[in-house]
Amino acid sequence: MCGIVAYIGPKDATAFLLEGLQRLEYRGYDSAGVAVAAKGGLKVCKVKGRVADLAAAVPARFKGTTGIGHTRWATHGVPSDANAHPHTDVAERIAVVHNGIIENADQLRALLAADGVVFTSETDTEVLAHLVAAHSGEGVELEDAVRGALGQVVGTYGIAVLDSQQPDRIVVARNGSPIVLGLGEKEMFVASDVAALVRYTRQVVHLEDGELATVRADGFRTFTEDARTVTRQPSTVDWEVASYDTAGYQHYLLKEIHEQPAAVERTLSGRLDERFATAHLGGLNLDARELREIRRVKILGCGSAYYAGEMGAQLIEELARIPAHSEPASEFRYRNPVIEADTLYVAVSQSGETYDTLAAVQEIKRKGGRVLGVVNTVGSAIARECDGGIYLHAGPEISVASTKAFTSTVIAFALLALHFGRIHDLSPADGRRIVAGLKALPDQIREILEQEKEIAELAAAYADNAGMMFIGRTRGYPVAREGAQKLKEISYVHAEAYPASELKHGPLALISPELPTVALVPDDELLDKNLTTLGEIKARSGRILAVAHRTPEAKLIDHCLLVPKSEPELDPLLLNIPLQLLAYYAAVALGRDVDKPRNLAKSVTVE
Repeated sequence: MCGIVAYIGPKDATAFLLEGLQRLEYRGYDSAGVAVAAKGGLKVCKVKGRVADLAAAVPARFKGTTGIGHTRWATHGVPSDANAHPHTDVAERIAVVHNGIIENADQLRALLAADGVVFTSETDTEVLAHLVAAHSGEGVELEDAVRGALGQVVGTYGIAVLDSQQPDRIVVARNGSPIVLGLGEKEMFVASDVAALVRYTRQVVHLEDGELATVRADGFRTFTEDARTVTRQPSTVDWEVASYDTAGYQHYLLKEIHEQPAAVERTLSGRLDERFATAHLGGLNLDARELREIRRVKILGCGSAYYAGEMGAQLIEELARIPAHSEPASEFRYRNPVIEADTLYVAVSQSGETYDTLAAVQEIKRKGGRVLGVVNTVGSAIARECDGGIYLHAGPEISVASTKAFTSTVIAFALLALHFGRIHDLSPADGRRIVAGLKALPDQIREILEQEKEIAELAAAYADNAGMMFIGRTRGYPVAREGAQKLKEISYVHAEAYPASELKHGPLALISPELPTVALVPDDELLDKNLTTLGEIKARSGRILAVAHRTPEAKLIDHCLLVPKSEPELDPLLLNIPLQLLAYYAAVALGRDVDKPRNLAKSVTVE
């Protein structure tokens, strides 16, 4: 969840470290720090607060050509200068930055304290610095000291280690938390996310779990914890530097909402087969015979990826008539799941590094299951672990709250459902209907975005409520859940989502003028039932904001947002777009930090 950067080369490291940390701010953090090796010693500067606070605190003579930096999101110890990374050993020879959690930190801390080590922070990471120092005897190479230290560690980590007595190298390691090497011209870069690297290089190497690398200005060497050399070939990053800028928008989130038509076009590009009314998905690595043998689909994700999976499960059931179900990956991995040979598992993650989802994939693979990945980041851990999958090609998503990646994920599931359906019993006529519906979506999203001013005014009017209810039936229920998620995570307004059919079974007790309801009212086979539900809410003096294809009777609602009609199976995707703008403008009206909501991070790489 934190950010790591490192540099080694002929230039001053500090400028890259500060800029790299700034580009990783979206991941969520509460403190920041840098360390450089200079003239046989370490220089360390770290502060509680933003990267801008760190930049202001760095001394003018803070120079060095080898350095590491970090943005921390607190797990052990409160946000403070002392708990910020990098952490050093007693002699201030070794500096370490770390993402992840050391599970046996308390036991290691006790062992080190018994040897006379005095700790200066509450963090688990400081243990690593002292362990590396303990293994750094006379003539010991830094990589061997790091391997020795990691041999005592239980937990997850992405680390970068600096030794002031060996300033010609940085040693990095990965186990459950991403580390990416960037290859430059007689210089090397390290980061936990390619966002920090794209301005400097397009050639990157992703470490696998259990791997380390020694990084020098003229190259790198990758190896395992038992010192076996492994070969890693560079890959090319497709995303442009401009993709990481706000492009004149007030926030990344608003930019990414407006990028959705183009993102959908990229996700669809080259994947629609109009001749056979199906989808072409070469990355599945499954032929038609293998697909016909699948009897069930289980989708795994966390947060918005889980809700996108719920929409995906409905699409698969409706179009392919295969039982499908979405489950939080964070729950699945802990319940000793039964892995079935005829079930296809699908892991969903924008970053491709979500730890709970990655752990679920590894558990399925260990038990012999087949897993596809639906991810946005090429070369990410989940993409590499899976048997095949679908890349979203949505482009970088910087804001913590997912919008365009969520939409592109639903599109990917629509393609998968269409592909499955045409192999099973979906008729060519229905296939052509879905293909036409998918092609129309980008312009329909643009049509919704043209209502931005109206939605902003409504959001400001509803933002002052202490809470809101979101309801929808069948296809509309995952939309309600995602809408509630967006509102609560960026505006901090309490929001609950329920199936509209469940209101009478408890939630109706909450209805009052002080608790408005956002109701999804598509023009489908359940329209009459949804209108009846609106009547029940109005009878109890509830306020209603309807998101609909046509405006219900005035007596049933207070306000209405209209969306274009698509095919019934695809309607949920369009119904969701106004809810993104509603959440965004509610957060703006309340003065929230929209791109970096409190307590949250973009890529959740810890349990």
